[in-house]
Amino acid sequence: MTQKTPRRALRLNGRQRSNLQALRLAAELRREVRGEVRFDAGTRSIYAHDSSNYRQTPIGVVIPRDAEDVVAAIGVCRSHGVPVLPRGCGTSLSGETVNVAVVIDTSHHMREILEVDPEARYARVQPGVVRDQLSLMTEERYNLTFAPDTSTHAYATFGGMIGNNSCGVHSVMAGRTSDNVEELEVVLYDGTRMRVGNHEEEELDRIIRAGGRRGEIYRRLKELRDRHADLIRERYPDIPRRVSGYNLDELLPEKGFNVARALVGTEGTCATVLEARVRLVHSPPARSLLVLGYPSIYEAGDHVPEIMEHGPTGLEAVDDRLVSNMRKKGLHTGAIPELPEGNGWLLVEFGGETPEESRRKARDLMKALEEGRSAPSMKLLDEPARMDQIWEIREAGLPATVHLPEEREHWPGWEDAAVPPDRVGDYLRDFRDLMDRYGYVAALYGHFGQGCIHCRLNFDLKTAEGIRKWRSFLDEAADLVVSYGGSLSGEHGDGQQRAELLPKMYGEELVQAFRQFKSIWDPDWKMNPGKVVEPYGITENLRLGKDYNPREPENLYFAYPEDGGSFTAATLRCVGVGKCRDIDSGTMCPSYMVTLEEEHSTRGRARILHEMLRGETVADGFRSEEVFDALDLCLSCKGCKGDCPVDVDMATYKAEFLKKYYRGRLRPPEAYSMGLIMLHARLARYAPRLANAATHAPLLKDAIKRLGGLTPEREMPPFATQTFKAWFRERGPKNPASPPVVLFPDTFNNFLHPEPMKAAVEVLEDAGYRVIVPERPLCCGRPLYDYGMLDAARFTLRRLIAGLAPYVREGIRVVGVEPSCVAALRDELPNLFPHDEDARRLTQNTRTLAEFLVEDASYDPPPLERRALVHRHCHQQAVMGFDAERRLYERMGLDFEVLDSGCCGLAGSFGFEREHYEISMRIGERRLLPAVREAAPETLLLADGFSCKTQVEHGTDRRALHTAQVVKMALDHGRSGPPGGRPERHYPDVVSDGGPPLREAAVAGGVLVGGTLLWALLKRRFA
Repeated sequence: MTQKTPRRALRLNGRQRSNLQALRLAAELRREVRGEVRFDAGTRSIYAHDSSNYRQTPIGVVIPRDAEDVVAAIGVCRSHGVPVLPRGCGTSLSGETVNVAVVIDTSHHMREILEVDPEARYARVQPGVVRDQLSLMTEERYNLTFAPDTSTHAYATFGGMIGNNSCGVHSVMAGRTSDNVEELEVVLYDGTRMRVGNHEEEELDRIIRAGGRRGEIYRRLKELRDRHADLIRERYPDIPRRVSGYNLDELLPEKGFNVARALVGTEGTCATVLEARVRLVHSPPARSLLVLGYPSIYEAGDHVPEIMEHGPTGLEAVDDRLVSNMRKKGLHTGAIPELPEGNGWLLVEFGGETPEESRRKARDLMKALEEGRSAPSMKLLDEPARMDQIWEIREAGLPATVHLPEEREHWPGWEDAAVPPDRVGDYLRDFRDLMDRYGYVAALYGHFGQGCIHCRLNFDLKTAEGIRKWRSFLDEAADLVVSYGGSLSGEHGDGQQRAELLPKMYGEELVQAFRQFKSIWDPDWKMNPGKVVEPYGITENLRLGKDYNPREPENLYFAYPEDGGSFTAATLRCVGVGKCRDIDSGTMCPSYMVTLEEEHSTRGRARILHEMLRGETVADGFRSEEVFDALDLCLSCKGCKGDCPVDVDMATYKAEFLKKYYRGRLRPPEAYSMGLIMLHARLARYAPRLANAATHAPLLKDAIKRLGGLTPEREMPPFATQTFKAWFRERGPKNPASPPVVLFPDTFNNFLHPEPMKAAVEVLEDAGYRVIVPERPLCCGRPLYDYGMLDAARFTLRRLIAGLAPYVREGIRVVGVEPSCVAALRDELPNLFPHDEDARRLTQNTRTLAEFLVEDASYDPPPLERRALVHRHCHQQAVMGFDAERRLYERMGLDFEVLDSGCCGLAGSFGFEREHYEISMRIGERRLLPAVREAAPETLLLADGFSCKTQVEHGTDRRALHTAQVVKMALDHGRSGPPGGRPERHYPDVVSDGGPPLREAAVAGGVLVGGTLLWALLKRRFA
């Protein structure tokens, strides 16, 4: 007799049923869709966020290859009754790009510009095309542009801009996205695929008579319009920045029954965009910027109407609080002095066919303002560099309003209301009174030419009381805006954040018309449900909320001083602005630039770390394979620390994670072969020829690389037959009576490539200094961080601190020639030893060679009239900056170009690792290596980083030089003899630990070799 399974064992709980349904859905999607289908916890965690206060974990994510994939994915979802959410860049501030649905992300593959017609002034684009991808091309070739340029223009996709009805600085030229869309191809949830556009009444009647699903939609849209036309004309604010609500006004006869524009701004609640035809407008090639200073932001708002009469191409504003915040955070401090006197500023841009024309328009406004009452202070700029500085102030609106020292966090939540431009000043005064009554503070800035005001307020979104207070404030703020004839949203849409307030603006009858509009397109209500109409409540689905209680990990290695010592707060630092998705400029994020995978953006990594600490979707904590995979392609380049508007430092977070991830586990072989390179090098110095023979001999070298987890494609850098320190001991120091400077002998330039350090010695001596080279084996441990070997890193740094303490206590500068080592002493060192005074002194006294020569020595180098191509090291750009190098090159008279090449792709050991070689080369080939190949043979190539030089040599037939070598080259061709007149002072020469270096190296080498062999044996045993 067959034993029966107990009935209770057959029952599935809700979560099990949901998981089973998701597995079936995912399996069918993979059969029908050629693109990627991802239902894993990591991907779902990453897509659970946008830039808003909301968080909803999706069912899964589909990344379609083309329009047919989108149609197929929606068809599968329809068969399972599952909601769908189309998504672009995902930078929404209102929660419209998160939902419990299948996310269809068109930003990866669907990036083709299908057609540009400069005569008819339009372009056809797929939804994943980035706004600047189109406009940079059309401006360069035709002086045409897509006018709306939201602050995310470098990475915002047309699909997202159309969904959100985006605007931007130059919307004053040609309006919102809806004003610049001519035709859309869309697919509906029921599978209907159709093109929509502008239809005159005769054509409209023809479409209705033709019948079918399209005819039915048009018939019902016409009935809806006719029923509510008078009310639409009455209740829709007549202002340039009305973004809230559906665009039912576009269906009016006087608007030409424009169905395409009616769908713009529907936030994915009605249809999915497959293709768009967009309008291009003339882009004036010359620009001038007039900056006006007023006593306050209120007076600045009062003068908007008279300024707009002069036809500017842009009219922006910033207030004194924003500028004060920039000073506190050290943002663009060099630009602030360019502002004229005042406490509220208007930035008025004029365009023209020539600089003279744009300048004339600006001067006409200046004359008119001078003749009027209360003339502002004025400054006219038309040099591109100075104009860029001012625009940096305006673009600092987000970074200058988050993570403020000693202030509660500021959040979106009422950040883009719009009023008639001629009432901006009065509105701002009333809005300030409202904030004061609630105890909120905010910097005010925005698109004053169109009456749109931006701000982030210090809402408390973690307690029940704070959330109730925020909700009450929103009610009063909405009433205030409506009383001015304004719009709840002037740029960021309704989503979940403002949709509940729409009856205040439109009345219940028009809100009911919105419901009918959605039902016409989406009768099943499966397109992004709960947004815009029949919305989730404003206080639902909060990313924080009164139940927010993530785990704070114990035994942290880094101090996280900017985040109050909290790793959790650090992972919450990302606000989702998406700058890490910029693939055309900067350093962040090199792996995203070549993969276009959200998982490999800084934003994606920050979000999955945040989800790991929440422990809901990602439940394995620091053992999570999903988190490990997301961090695997992080090059630890620190590009995010330099480029991210809110200073996300993924290299540090990765090191912290890996330390805990590998606890009790063996690390991969490359961690021991490359992470412990300092020990290899110390051993190899006793037999460098033998070491080089072993790592370069046929067969043997491949076996060594395989054992060490390294790619066979790269040659290992040879060890120097004479280390730099050995050379310096033989040579001896010069200028015995001159002031001292310590030259830090890093592992790479001491053992592998001594030429830059030798050149640095001669340059420092020419500058009038006595060079000290510590004899004690010292290392910053830079490679250890990449593998989370933080105990070893601390040990290494303690030795370094002790070895250099006698010098830095005397205020002697420490100069490094390897940028990553200098960055480690300026960044990792204080983060690992926040309370060590000698560590603090070392951080304060460490300089790059250029910093020391320019800022400390006031060195006047000999001239070198050569053309040079310069590649910046990622760590240097992020931590120290590159200003000193620029100034040094300028003093030399170099004709140099600093490449915007981003990361070289090698990034320490990353590009040597077998699993990462291919992506390393893709990163290098993005810009750096082609630029090197195209450079003239006589052009000098400058790259201070050892990794950067190694990548250049591997990928081209050229060799890059260090700054020290180029200055030495100038010395060899210029003056001779050290300058005199330096004050004499005596300092200790060297510090020795007294230990036998041969024994230390031998023991270390034995441990390394033994450890590597043990790793190989264990791996084979347990594989």
